[in-house]
Amino acid sequence: MRTAFSALVLALVAVLQFGSFRLLAAEDGVALAIIYDTSGSMRQTVRNNTGGFSPKYVIANRALLKIVDQIEAFATNSTADAPRKVHAGLFTFANNGAKEVVKFGPFDAEALRQFAYSFSEPDGNTPLGNALKTAARCVLDSPLSHKHVLIITDGVNNGGPTPSEVIPSLNRRAERQQTSLSIHFVAFDVDDNEFTPVKKLGATVVGAANETQLNNQLDFILQNQILLEKEEPAKTK
Repeated sequence: MRTAFSALVLALVAVLQFGSFRLLAAEDGVALAIIYDTSGSMRQTVRNNTGGFSPKYVIANRALLKIVDQIEAFATNSTADAPRKVHAGLFTFANNGAKEVVKFGPFDAEALRQFAYSFSEPDGNTPLGNALKTAARCVLDSPLSHKHVLIITDGVNNGGPTPSEVIPSLNRRAERQQTSLSIHFVAFDVDDNEFTPVKKLGATVVGAANETQLNNQLDFILQNQILLEKEEPAKTK
């Protein structure tokens, strides 16, 4: 009886220690996966910020460059002794899934910019659910505490499970890890009502019909929902 009780006590101590380790292992910082729509419909044109028309992928490339600038400013403009910690990665569609075109890890501004400067061949379908699953797993594996997936898409899911079928399992995994996962959809030249099911599951959904709206909506999400860490107020002497 005493042996069994001792074993139980040791097991409880191990669980408590493991739980404490998991809590202490989380580091303050932002983990962000960006899903960039590379489907064939991104060849279609919409109004650009000069009043003319440009292919959607050209506009999205420019928007991605602005995203990189904002993340870079957030990471480096800190009063702390070291830059803020940011993990980031870029995912595009591949068949009925996603591929990691900029490896998820410590923020690599130049790799993201290189993709934005060079991408020019949108093609294929829109497997949003599988892409979300792949990107979110990377974010959930990050030790950084603020976990986000940002999806820029001009279409609805047409290959594999839908995002609304995938999100519940991702939320359950986040809950098991004692963390949270924030998902943000930017519906670019597509009715944002198409994303009502994911909105009901807690995802952010905003719409953008042209380049100006796309940039404004991305600014809003980045500044108000993703890059939220505030500087500590300076101490008066």
